[in-house]
Amino acid sequence: MAHPKDFTYVEGTEPHRIRTREIIAAHPEVKTLIGKNPATVFIIAACVLFQITLAYLLKDQSWWLVVALAWLVGAFPTHTLFVCIHEAAHNLIFRKSRWNIFAGIVANLPSLLPSAISFKNFHIKHHAFQGVHELDADLPSRWEAKLINNYFIGKAVWMLLFPVFQAARTIRCREAAIIDRWVILNVVVQFAFDIAVVYFLGWKAFAYMGLSFMFSVGLHPLGARWIQEHYLVLDKNQETYSYYGRLNPINLNVGFHNEHHDMPSIPWNKLPELKKIAPEFYDHLKYHGSYTKLWLTFLFSQEVGLFSRILRRERGNVKLDDNSTPDLQILNKAGDETRRSVTHHSTL
Repeated sequence: MAHPKDFTYVEGTEPHRIRTREIIAAHPEVKTLIGKNPATVFIIAACVLFQITLAYLLKDQSWWLVVALAWLVGAFPTHTLFVCIHEAAHNLIFRKSRWNIFAGIVANLPSLLPSAISFKNFHIKHHAFQGVHELDADLPSRWEAKLINNYFIGKAVWMLLFPVFQAARTIRCREAAIIDRWVILNVVVQFAFDIAVVYFLGWKAFAYMGLSFMFSVGLHPLGARWIQEHYLVLDKNQETYSYYGRLNPINLNVGFHNEHHDMPSIPWNKLPELKKIAPEFYDHLKYHGSYTKLWLTFLFSQEVGLFSRILRRERGNVKLDDNSTPDLQILNKAGDETRRSVTHHSTL
């Protein structure tokens, strides 16, 4: 694969909308997997309490131990909490949207930066407009890709500061709420928590949580998740990749990314069932089996860089509200067509 110097541009819609229709037509029973998983809230509580407890135990320890445990231990529950924020963004924990918002805000606490609601606002656009540069905040900005280039140092810095680059991308994105009452609530609750951590536990505890977050999404094998999902590492034509490795049970099946994009209304615990029900749609796709291998490949291979992404100039005709995802839209559209057909025949 040649050294990428620009994004790969394609015509037409993203692949998941088409595959969703085909899966539902071939296996209508997958609709039974759509639902909520309230048990996710117990995982949120356990991970938040774990991070607070470990931060407390580290408040009087040496700095080297704080940094080491943040990389070796803290990155994992913090990454799991990020997956829980993702579940809340899709309203996959509770039936009421408001309770999902609250769950996301609680899961956000050990990360120290108020990002749960902003992530929700931009992430839904990623599903609806995958690959559209002005709407998909998951895509690197052109200046970002040029700045980092394809060399080890640049990519290592990019991974280390990933949250900074991710936040900067939102400036270019249109049609997403930047500030609303839930974002304000997220900020107020988060800063109150941050102040409490510093006041009661001290700066080392605060640093442990902050470093755990930075490592969980950045310069760590777990950071390979962002490369795994949509970067053209294995095939220049395959837009999305799943990860079927050992960390999926720990990180709530976040690796089942093709499956998630095909059916975003299926909660994390049932994504493996989707693959089992419809193997003919997934077994031929290339996938990753090791985050560590992918992480090292991204860092050291000059054939993989931030330009290794597929873009499309057409946005398509998609509108999403807070409670809608592409697979539900397809199901609703099919239901509307069925009702119209029944009404038409009943009038004949």
